[in-house]
Amino acid sequence: MKKPLLSAIVLSVGLLIAGCGSQGAATNESSNKSKESNDQPVKIVAVGSTALQPLVDAAKDQFISEHPNYTISVQGGGSGTGLSQVADGAVTIGNSDVFAEEKSGVDASKLVDHRVAVVGMGPVVNKEVGVKNVTKQELIDIFTGKTKNWKELGGKDQEIAVINRPSGSGTRATFEKWGLDGATAVQSQEQDSSGTVRQIVAQTPGAISYLAFSYMDDSTIALSVDDVKPTEENVADNSWKIWSYEHMYTKGEPDKEVKAFLDFMLEEDVQKGVVKELGYLPITDMKVERDVSGTIKEK
Repeated sequence: MKKPLLSAIVLSVGLLIAGCGSQGAATNESSNKSKESNDQPVKIVAVGSTALQPLVDAAKDQFISEHPNYTISVQGGGSGTGLSQVADGAVTIGNSDVFAEEKSGVDASKLVDHRVAVVGMGPVVNKEVGVKNVTKQELIDIFTGKTKNWKELGGKDQEIAVINRPSGSGTRATFEKWGLDGATAVQSQEQDSSGTVRQIVAQTPGAISYLAFSYMDDSTIALSVDDVKPTEENVADNSWKIWSYEHMYTKGEPDKEVKAFLDFMLEEDVQKGVVKELGYLPITDMKVERDVSGTIKEK
């Protein structure tokens, strides 16, 4: 009886070892395949909002340092361009300051929204105009052409020069909706690039335009509106109402490689790091939520 029992034990151990060896080989094969997959080149093209561009640019550099198989190109062109191109399948990601539902000619039902930050926006003026605060109505009157000289607002005797953004600009759409109560700005010089707008306002006597907080610096003066300063804290509780979500749209659900980059944008290191460093607000810092119709609710 002992010999058959011993033989059975030996056979069982042999099968177990063989099974472990087979499982180990399978694991190694799977690991190698995964490694090979991770080394495959991945190309992402993100186009659209110039207000969002600095954040995506900075984040992609950090991401690529950890994932060298990725090539990520970030371009401006405005939110309208980003939305239309991603809807057409011409680019991987469409960056936008506005909801896709707000853009005519874009089938929002085919796009998936990935909100990565919040951006405050506000009016900026040449440092010599002599005005630092306006009422909401005064702001509307400036941009609709009713007020033409800074002396009417207690500033210098100097003609107001409005610098606008193109019609496809998400920054313009946000500013007109929340800063001008839906009024359309007067026809004037238009510039797509936020950096160029800042430079023109800084160098042009009497100039006024509007910028995302991320582009504001001491080369211009950021106006307060109704004595409320354009600060991140005031955006967080909606005291400052000129703000928008920063959206990164994909056509349908993104594949796993693109999703890895979008998920990276929401990681705490990014949200509490480069997002704040560049003047955006982390999604988690907002005390309110606002939907596409403008309805506000406490978080």
